[in-house]
Formats: sequence, C-alpha cells, structure tokens
Amino acid sequence: MMEDKSHILLNNLLYSCVDKKQRSNESFVPEHAFGYMISGETHQKTNEGTRVFGAGTIALARRNQLVRSEKVPEPGGEFKAINIFIDQQFLRRYSAEHKLAPAKPYTGDHIHILQPDPFIKGYFDSLKPYFDHPERATDNMAELKTKEAVELLLNFNPDFYDFLFDFSEPYKIDLEAYMNQNYMFNVPATQFAKLTGRSLASFKRDFEKVFRMAPGQWLQQKRLNEAYYLIREKGQKPSEVYLEVGFENLSHFSYTFKKAFGIVPSRV
Repeated sequence: MMEDKSHILLNNLLYSCVDKKQRSNESFVPEHAFGYMISGETHQKTNEGTRVFGAGTIALARRNQLVRSEKVPEPGGEFKAINIFIDQQFLRRYSAEHKLAPAKPYTGDHIHILQPDPFIKGYFDSLKPYFDHPERATDNMAELKTKEAVELLLNFNPDFYDFLFDFSEPYKIDLEAYMNQNYMFNVPATQFAKLTGRSLASFKRDFEKVFRMAPGQWLQQKRLNEAYYLIREKGQKPSEVYLEVGFENLSHFSYTFKKAFGIVPSRV
C-alpha cells in the first residue's frame, strides 16, 4: 500500500484527491488504465493535442502511451478520481484460466470514453470503501475486483477483447517521425526504445544514423530550440515553458538555456 495526502494506492487500485492543480510526474503509461472521474477535470496532453475530461467521465486507456496529465480541482472544491490498472501479467493469467483465443493485433483508439452505464458506475462506487478501510483491500480482493473490471468491459463492448488481450509489443516504426512528435515527453531512452520497437542498443544506433548525434544531446537541443521559440515568438513565460518542452525543473532549464543561447530565458 502507498498512501499520502493526495493519493492512495492499494495494489492496482488508485484513488486521487487534490485541492490544487497537480501535474503528473509520469509521462509513460505502461499498463491499461480503467478510470472514473468523480469531480474536477483532468487535462491529458499527447502528441495529438490536449483533451479535457470532466466529472462523470469513465475512460479506458491503453498501455504503452506517452501522455502528460494535469489534475484540476473543481472551483472551490477538489479533484477526485479512481483508477484501476490492468497489467499484462494479470491478463495473461485471466486468458489462460478462461482458455481464451488469441486476440487480433489492436489498431484502434488508445483512449475510449464509455457511455454512462449503471453497472460500471456501480463498480467504481463499490471501490470507494476500500480507500477508507485499506486493511480490507487484500491481494485476493484486488484480484477479484480486477476480474470484475475485465468482465464488465467485455460485457459493455466485446470489441475491447483485442484492446485488452493483444499482448504484442510495439513494432519497429519510423524513428525520425516519432521522435519529432514526442520529444517533449521526459522519459528515459529505454522507454523511447520500447515505444519505437527497438532494443536500447538498436535505438541508439538507429538514432545516431538518423539525427547524427546521441539521443540525449538531440533531445536537449530540440527542447531548448522549442522553448526559445515559445518564449520569443509566443510570449510565454519560462515558468510556463520548461515543463511543456520536457525539462524537470526551472533552475536546470534556466542554466541549460543560458549555456546554449548566452542569455537567461527571462531576458529573451
């Protein structure tokens, strides 16, 4: 169990409750996530833009995604949400237990917004007491609740079968196009390698062939150039820009920016 003032994680069940805007630290989503927005909004940015999900939204998000999210409380209130993570290990056990046929390669949307459904809403309501009484959230109970989630999803939409049970890993894709679309996500090279269908060694080798420099050097240069453009041409503040382009903190961004351009970002 992991618990702090804003998040409670019980096995694979996560309850979030914040009263101020909060950005996620994690940009890589490794497992399927099935979630319900109780109050407030979540703003999710991918390479295709930003989508806003409000209170009452029930969504299913596919694994192996790069996404940057922000939790936004309702005016004068709180942001609250419940997520259950459905990992590959569990799904393989479920598939073997039920003797499921192999799924087809999934090629659909990475995020599905589900229409209101009383059974699914009731399911998420049934999870709430466990966050008030975490001692009742045993491993066996989490397993049962995860099975219930899968059964509900398959009953709601049989097309989710391929979404859930396609165990294939990302195939080798166009490295140049992918990196130019996703450079702003601050994840390790190992994640970029996986998402482009390569081993780490192959990723680094292919990267240097395409960009004529190492991944870390290219990413820093690309992010700094984008930051310069946003500050100079779009009038954005350094404090608004550094996270958007993939830096972790403002002081490191300012130091690196000055080293590259000879001027601190606030003076551009």
